[in-house]
Amino acid sequence: MIGVRRIAGYVAAVLLVSIAGLQAARAHETRPAYLELKETAPGQFSVIWRTPVLAGMRLPVALKLPDGVRNVEEPSVQELSGSLLERRSVDAGPNGLAGKRIEFPGLQLTITDVLVRIERLDGTPSTELVRPPRPWLEIAAQRGALATAGVFLAQGIEHILLGVDHLLFVLGLLLIVRTPWMLVKTITAFTVAHSITLAVATFGFATVPAPPLNAAIALSILFLGPEIVRVWRGQTSFTIRHPWVVAFAFGLLHGFGFASGLTALGLPRNEIPLALLAFNVGVEIGQLAFVALILLLVRAFKVLQVHWPRAAELAPAYVIGSLGAFWTIQRVVLMAEGG
Repeated sequence: MIGVRRIAGYVAAVLLVSIAGLQAARAHETRPAYLELKETAPGQFSVIWRTPVLAGMRLPVALKLPDGVRNVEEPSVQELSGSLLERRSVDAGPNGLAGKRIEFPGLQLTITDVLVRIERLDGTPSTELVRPPRPWLEIAAQRGALATAGVFLAQGIEHILLGVDHLLFVLGLLLIVRTPWMLVKTITAFTVAHSITLAVATFGFATVPAPPLNAAIALSILFLGPEIVRVWRGQTSFTIRHPWVVAFAFGLLHGFGFASGLTALGLPRNEIPLALLAFNVGVEIGQLAFVALILLLVRAFKVLQVHWPRAAELAPAYVIGSLGAFWTIQRVVLMAEGG
């Protein structure tokens, strides 16, 4: 796997350093806003509108209901950990919301999404994802379970690809494995582990407070830095001989991190199984796409006969170790301050 280490080193040095400064402070901060509209009587809806709070500031996204929709019950705002929750009741008239547009002013200026869940009077739900380039939603006919699954599939892919700390951990694993078979075992172990804790946390069987969890995830990245150096020096360790064991152990932690991206949506319990399956599949697609990108780069540079200095193999160890150390210190400080 020497070729993998060289290409991964190049990728780490060029790409990861460039994005680390942009995303180091906001790993796991791509939580979407959430809008729930539950029809309680013909044309009348209870409204739940939740927006994330990042670094003490509310996400600058507003909710604009269609013209003609009036409040039956004035909004009440509740401050939660990491978000603001607004509740109210509205009357949309005899025709309800069908064919009308809900807008989210300010969404186009952010990097987050809005998850919209609509439950009709007969109890049938539908789920939509509104993205910044198109900050509005046309309320159409009910959509089925397949469309709902597609929304959570996309959320899973986005969560892993924007989770730089998760990708750094996967890259670190990629750098210490020595054979293709060991790579398969290691990635499989990581997948099985985080799938277990993702399910456990999503169903509410166990929870881990976010501050210590984020610090532990950062520590798992820091842990891999010295191991990569040992590989470069030709040394060995338990981690290098059995990377799948370490991948499984730390994968349990990362699964709780993935769960935060799903449970933050506040979904009703009857939608959890479908959301969990689709979200987890999306995470796997994103993860495998990242691994495939590295392996394709290895192949491309071999074909092009590009050679890198052997010392360049140390770049990922220092990048991963340094970022892991920075995040660990940052998150421990935030935890000590009660953040």
